[in-house]
Formats: sequence, structure tokens, C-alpha cells
Amino acid sequence: MILASPRGKRRIWRIDPRQDLHTQDGFLRASDLEHAEFGTEVLTSMGVPFRMEQPQLYDLVMGIKRQTQIMYPKDMGLICFKLGVGNGRTILEAGSGSGGFTIALSWFSGREGHVHSFEAREEFYKLARRNLEWAGLGDNVTLHHRDIADGFGIDEADVLNGRRADALFLDVRTPWEYLESAREALIPGAPIAFLLPTVEQVSRLIEALELGPFEETEVCEVLVRPWKAVPGRLRPEDRMNAHTAFLVFTRIQERSAEWDVRIPLGTRERKQEAARQARLAAARGEDPSSVEYEA
Repeated sequence: MILASPRGKRRIWRIDPRQDLHTQDGFLRASDLEHAEFGTEVLTSMGVPFRMEQPQLYDLVMGIKRQTQIMYPKDMGLICFKLGVGNGRTILEAGSGSGGFTIALSWFSGREGHVHSFEAREEFYKLARRNLEWAGLGDNVTLHHRDIADGFGIDEADVLNGRRADALFLDVRTPWEYLESAREALIPGAPIAFLLPTVEQVSRLIEALELGPFEETEVCEVLVRPWKAVPGRLRPEDRMNAHTAFLVFTRIQERSAEWDVRIPLGTRERKQEAARQARLAAARGEDPSSVEYEA
């Protein structure tokens, strides 16, 4: 539950029938909290009202203990939609970090969905496990203390056991190094999402994705601008949740020469395609200037 005070302080607390909650405004009896309903108020020993609120996913994600860079709900929501996270789907996550996004994946995956989360660093692996337990989630999550440089364990009985996943979220510093492992661990056509902090990383990832078989690549950022909810004086807040990270989305998809010749291209698109062909030639060790592209 969440206890909110008139001072504006909010605290997530799990009721222990044997322990009262002490605050600056007096103590709250555990027996009173047990019988109170969400949406009501409970009085402290000093007569100060505290609101009883039910924690939502947003509260759980923002309330965990963190030792890694924070990932915001505004980014998590779009990623979950793009990956199709839901009941009956198998989702891969690397790395777990503090487990904030793992909590969101567990929430959306439902009883029949499953999340395999990989973390190479032991301290983050243990922290993610503690945060899942604190949030009361994780029954549909398998945490792996594993470096994905060794693969996603597609053929290992204690990891994926031969079952390919439906989607992947890759939150690592050099994601282009793991694209081949991702292909092996995912079903054909599976979507992949990446979270990256710098434009240099995004540019290098896009170049790697161009080598295929990845298509429909998108790059975006999510900006949230809150407004002051005051009737008659409705206006934007002075601060906003602006850029936090770049999101890159793609999917595993073969691309044929027959497909390419049927794409209608304007002048700009022809120049872009010529540049793409030159980059591919350079990646193959060929002289980019020798490539001739005809639209």
C-alpha cells in the first residue's frame, strides 16, 4: 500500500500485523491499516490523516532501490507495446540492471507469459531479484546470472531449452555485438528493442542492423510534458521529463533483391539507397566508389 501525508510525502509500505508504523506525525496502528480500504484516510495517534492508496505499476517501478541508471515508465510503455509484451508471450531482457523494467515486463506478461532476464554482474542480478520480491512480482520471470556474450542459452536445458522467444529488449553498451546471438534466440520476424544513451551508439547500431536480416528500423525518443491541473489557469509545468534515452526498434526480416527493385523511390530516397549500398560494400571489404546503384 501507499501512505500519503498532507505534507506531500508518499511511502510504499507492506503491512505487518505485528508492527505499527511510526511517522513524524504520530504512529499508525497496523490493525487500523489492515481494516482500512484504499481511497480512505487513516488517522495517526496525533490525529493527522494519511491517505491509503493502492500501488500501481508506476509506483512500484519508481519506488525500487536502484544502483543503475534509471529507466523511466514513459520509455517502458512504448517498448512493451512495440514488443507485444503480453499473456502467452516469451520475452528476453538483457541486462536486468536494478530490475525496474523486469517488474514492468512481469506485470504485463500475465500468468501465461514468461520473461527471461539476463544480467552479467552479480550485484545487479541479486538486486533485481530483491526488487522483484519487494514488488510482489516475478513468478513469471526467470533471472539468469549470465553474460550474453556466451549467448542466450537457446540449447541449454536450464535456460531457453530449445524454445525461441517472441521478442527481445537489449539494454547493453554495445548491442551490435549480440545481433547474431539475438537471431538464434528469437523466432523469425521477432521484434527487438534497444535503449541507448548516445547518438554515437545509435549510429553504430543502425550500421550493424543494415547488414541484415533486420528491417523496419526506427529511432525515437519519448518526451512527456506535464500541465498544471488548475481550472482557469491551465498551463504547462515549468519542468518536463524530456530526453532520457534513444529508443531503437527493429525486427528480424529477410530482404530480397526482388523486394528492393519494387520499392518506389524519389530523388532523396535514391540518394539514400545509394549511400546504403556504399556502406554495405564497405562492410564487405569492397571499394564503395565502385558500387553502381540504379533506381
